[in-house]
Amino acid sequence: MTNRDNTLVLLLAGGVGSRLNILVQTRAKPAVPFAGFYRIIDFSLSNVMNSGLSQVGVLTQYKPLSLMRHLGTGEAWDFTGRTRGVKILPPRTGFKDSDWYKGTADAVRQNIDFIRAHPSKEIVILSGDHIYRMDLDDMLQFHRRKEADVTIAMMVVPLSEIHQFGAGITNEEGRIVEWEEKPKVPRTDLASMGIYVFDTEYLLRILEEDREEVDFGMHLLPKAIERDNVFAYPFRGYWRDVGTVQAYWEANMDLLRADSEISPQAWGIRPNPYADGLASDRCPARFVSGCQVEGSMVSAGCVIEGRVVNSLLSPGVHVGKGVVVKDSIIFHDCLLEEGAVVDLAILDKRVRVGSGAVVGLGEDKATPNRVYPKHLYTGITMIGKEVAVPSRATIGRNCVVEPYRKEVDFPSLRLATGETI
Repeated sequence: MTNRDNTLVLLLAGGVGSRLNILVQTRAKPAVPFAGFYRIIDFSLSNVMNSGLSQVGVLTQYKPLSLMRHLGTGEAWDFTGRTRGVKILPPRTGFKDSDWYKGTADAVRQNIDFIRAHPSKEIVILSGDHIYRMDLDDMLQFHRRKEADVTIAMMVVPLSEIHQFGAGITNEEGRIVEWEEKPKVPRTDLASMGIYVFDTEYLLRILEEDREEVDFGMHLLPKAIERDNVFAYPFRGYWRDVGTVQAYWEANMDLLRADSEISPQAWGIRPNPYADGLASDRCPARFVSGCQVEGSMVSAGCVIEGRVVNSLLSPGVHVGKGVVVKDSIIFHDCLLEEGAVVDLAILDKRVRVGSGAVVGLGEDKATPNRVYPKHLYTGITMIGKEVAVPSRATIGRNCVVEPYRKEVDFPSLRLATGETI
């Protein structure tokens, strides 16, 4: 029996992800579109598939419908067959917020029956909202060589960013001897990626020891490091947590750079080609005579009549005559009518920008959004799903238009920088 035959994967996909603002008002964070025709969760699922692992439980919670529809039977990632499968695991206990998962460890604890129903030597715990490529089988082999109780994937990050992560101090063998969760004063640049391998029996034992401990990083891992064998698996490569608007935008833009470290196709990242709105049933993109496309990614089903610069277009986007799209991410089936401008913006699905309208107006990128100052502060404007922007309207920087707003919901044709509808 190989490492892979006796391993269970639990993929945590239940977080609210509120820092992604309107992108998660209608869907779970792992189901947010990425790089044209992927979803964020495709990266974790594909890493599991490419590592030869075949039994997966996906722990959902917040707005799971689009995620469940995307996963389907798991066929897109070869999770079908007698010994293969992907199982959706929603919270069990009730309908009140207080019944929901209280943390990462609590989420796993509530699914102990699933773990016991799928006997395994080790359990791999992943997050569904990271963009990366990793050989999980190599991490499993490392875990076994070290005879570890727990192995944590870790990577070096700038000291200025370590406050966002769990941080570990290791000895010469790679064993973690000290742990700090989101330290304000960093003593190490080694950050947890939120990817763990546990010996199954060890995990079950520590989950049942103290049922008040609800989070791995805050509670269980520090205790394990004090008394048991916890090792750091060194990861070198591209990895990004896309839990904020800024990080999400930057990761998409990373795809467009000539020296990009991220390459979903070369990594073997697989979307679900049968999911609603993807490219499998679309005709090829059409580039009308006179259009201009520079440094951009254009998906199937798009029609380009205007100019697209440094932008990512999901399937079915229509860029009308005289339209300019720059530094933007445009989701499925948006319609940009004649003469419109979209500059440094994220447009959710089926947005219509009326003729002559401007989304992303002005040089002031530093005035944050008044309602969401910690979400939008670098100039990015966000337009929600199925919004209709009136013709000749102007929308400034760091603006938010909530999903499903129509022309009549705009109090005027001018939305100033930092404002929200």
